[in-house]
Amino acid sequence: MLLFLVLALLPVQAMALEAVKISREDKALDLTKVVEIYANQGEAFQVSTAAGTDGIVRRIEVRASGDKHAGDWAVFALANVSDEQLERLIVAPHYRLVNSKLFWPDLGSDRIISITPSEGFALDREPSNDADVFSITLNPGAVITFVAEINSPQLPQLYLWEPEAYKDTVNAFTLYRGIVLGIAGLLAVFLTNLFVIKGTSMLPATAALAWAVLAYVCVDFGFLEQLFGRDALDEQIWRSGAEVALASGMVIFLFTYLNLSRWHANLAYATLAWVLGLCTLFAVAIYDPSIASGIARMSIALTAVVGIVLIIFLGFNRYDRAILLIPSWLVIIGWMLAAWLTITGQLDNDIIQPALAFGLVLIVLLIGFTVMQHAFAGGAYQQGLFSDLERQSLALTGSGDTIWDWDVARDRVTTIPDIALKLGAVPGALHGPARNWLPRLHPDDRDRFRATLDILLAQKRGRLQHDFRLRAEDGQYHWLSIRARPVLAGNGEISRCVGIVADVTEQKNIVNRLLNDALNDNLTGLPNRQLFLDRLQALLALAAADERMRPTVLTIDIDRYKQVNDQLGIAAGDNILIALTRRLRRLLKPQDTLGRLSGDEFGVILTSETDPARIADFADAVAKAISVPINFANQEFVLTASIGIVSWTDPSVNGEGLLNDAELAMYRAKKSGGNRVEPFQPSFRMAVSDRLQLESDLRRALERKEISMVYQPIVRLDDAEIAGFEALMRWDHPRRGNVPPSEFIPIAESSNFIAELGLFAIERATADLSIWLAQMGDIPFFMSVNVTSAQLINSNLAEDVRRALAHADCPPDRLKLELTEAIVMENPEQSRLVLEKLREAGVSLAIDDFGTGFSSLGYITRFPFDTIKIDKALVRDTSEKRDVLLRSIVSMANELGMALVAEGIESEEDAIKLGEMGCQYGQSFYFGPPIGSDSVQRLLRERFPLLKRG
Repeated sequence: MLLFLVLALLPVQAMALEAVKISREDKALDLTKVVEIYANQGEAFQVSTAAGTDGIVRRIEVRASGDKHAGDWAVFALANVSDEQLERLIVAPHYRLVNSKLFWPDLGSDRIISITPSEGFALDREPSNDADVFSITLNPGAVITFVAEINSPQLPQLYLWEPEAYKDTVNAFTLYRGIVLGIAGLLAVFLTNLFVIKGTSMLPATAALAWAVLAYVCVDFGFLEQLFGRDALDEQIWRSGAEVALASGMVIFLFTYLNLSRWHANLAYATLAWVLGLCTLFAVAIYDPSIASGIARMSIALTAVVGIVLIIFLGFNRYDRAILLIPSWLVIIGWMLAAWLTITGQLDNDIIQPALAFGLVLIVLLIGFTVMQHAFAGGAYQQGLFSDLERQSLALTGSGDTIWDWDVARDRVTTIPDIALKLGAVPGALHGPARNWLPRLHPDDRDRFRATLDILLAQKRGRLQHDFRLRAEDGQYHWLSIRARPVLAGNGEISRCVGIVADVTEQKNIVNRLLNDALNDNLTGLPNRQLFLDRLQALLALAAADERMRPTVLTIDIDRYKQVNDQLGIAAGDNILIALTRRLRRLLKPQDTLGRLSGDEFGVILTSETDPARIADFADAVAKAISVPINFANQEFVLTASIGIVSWTDPSVNGEGLLNDAELAMYRAKKSGGNRVEPFQPSFRMAVSDRLQLESDLRRALERKEISMVYQPIVRLDDAEIAGFEALMRWDHPRRGNVPPSEFIPIAESSNFIAELGLFAIERATADLSIWLAQMGDIPFFMSVNVTSAQLINSNLAEDVRRALAHADCPPDRLKLELTEAIVMENPEQSRLVLEKLREAGVSLAIDDFGTGFSSLGYITRFPFDTIKIDKALVRDTSEKRDVLLRSIVSMANELGMALVAEGIESEEDAIKLGEMGCQYGQSFYFGPPIGSDSVQRLLRERFPLLKRG
């Protein structure tokens, strides 16, 4: 395990780690150049993080997961600049040919042991044979520094992938590698078989080179790891051995093909010594793969150079083999140049390594063609003795299709090879009259098959192209495809029909799967939204003609499903959805439809019930079925659902409109707290429209000066004198009149307009306070202004407050900012930094609605609050424990030196009792309602008539 410890908070420095900015559109980012490598740092490594959103650089320490760690570390930072959570994969390939070097090359190994983020737990490793893959989650606006414990200072590549893009890339490369492996394997087997048929010396040498290339490709593409498992193989040894085999194969082929021994005996001795030296490298590869691989790479380069010299020399001596080898060797030289640019790092991209592997296969293919030309020189292939009929026969045999021959005159069908064997039937079972095929045909295909043959015989022309299903002995149906042409006799009648019949079952299954996936949910098998709407529209068309049919649509959204999914993981969430699907299916009748509309939203088309009472009972049964506890991983979970329900009564409403109405009702149920059934009402549509209009009007309200501030008095409980005011916002809508804050504040928060309103409140309140002080003199009272979460998250809040105070020429100690517990605890660390800046500016801070939120006493000492406002719900509590709780809060506040303001005082008795307990201030309609700025001035003149006004 890695031990993560935040050591200190430091100011941002010029050399701080720079975070890579990540957005939703970034599918793949190369982090290699931004990763900082620290070698030989020991098992405990300290590093400074990237500056967070608050501009602070932190110092962290990470400890190695084991005692054998060499002390090598890699550090990088990521910043999510989008407004949504991002899922990404960190991928470090075990081996890259790029920049692997010629001498003592890097042959690959596990790169990253573990990765620890500056926030949260160590990253989870994803299974992968050819790379170290870790999954990360970046929250909106998060800046996280990652410290990777690496096996060595060499980190060839580090990529940040979007999961689906990485999956698509891996699948694409897997397909490409499979094709290359297949070609390489076929070449090796083909050349080996040629050696058996034609025993010339150049064929085994070419076959040896082909097998060496196949071995190299298998190792490079990770095929051996897939076959035997990564733990059973030493990747470096196998890779070094494959390169040595490739080097040996090239030397042997060059010597054998050019027949160098005929030119000089010393060439044979030199080649033998060269090959023996390379053979010793196999033993060296076991002890030091890097040295063996480096020598093998130099041998391959030397072989290419020697080969071009020999080809030029022998070509001028009119040696035909050397001349024919020129194209292949030019490809080898080009391949060598590309390989040299790659291993030296001058050619760096993700496709060069697989491209070079395919280049080797292409080289073997060209060499194979060249060798075959010599091996079969003078044979039938060169002389062209095959007739067109023989060529066609060979082509048909090579295609693997079955010949279908129907002798019409004798009504006898023959297949070559016998197709009955493929179906597991008795040999010859399908030979004979065409009617013998009918019992084995699928019942839905029999008439069509018979009609197709009859039409062909009647028209006496055209082609037979027909797909049908034929039953095998195991009862399974196989899709077969016949492609045939009629042969006319001298009298113009069809004498026979000849063509091919192919098994297309796999292709048909693929098409059916694609159609099914396009219309059904992959996880649950339920109709998706598109198919659900299609069925709903079809039912509405039937209902328009049948008054007895009145479809009802239910939309079901699982409450708190995201929390369960985040807690248990995606796999567990999928299993829960499958379990819920089974429960819902048991409630439906055959004529009803259940669909999955989105992630955790289901839809039901209920046609089996039309009575409203029975429909309501069905909806309750759905809610009860979902709320049955689910046991998973030794934990019991109880889920609830928000259900919207609407019945079709208006013929002008189509399927999509009916589903939208049901979803509006479902959203209303969810907004009301969930775990309820909400029937649709037409007013829901108006509510959505009104909310959008209200949001649009709110954005222009400040410009139109429709937003104003009112002030509610805060009094001292010992003498009932005014001690301050709380600034409250009002909206005088030109058409709707006075819109209460409980209605427009949530709209402002959801539309990201709350920050502008909050800044307006601070500026207007400080301006009015400055005017009062200027007119009334030095009156000892303060002004309280509420702060929203959007303002607190903004690190510029302190500067905004300073600017407002300076502009209004208002003393900072007269301003008190109020924050609720929930707002502070959304981001405690960010809140603490901002609040400390406000305290440094001289502003007082009050914790609002105390006793209704987290009620955690720890944050009171962590944050620089000087005032506690007791929530009115606690003051108005009629239980016997109220006084005990109030005394405890008052006593705690007095011990901490904090002032107390009690909200919601309704009587003189409560005011006296709270004053006797030690509470200093009170605020409620009992002491006075919120009033405008002019009314405040008149109130102050009445309360303080003797003070000098200036």
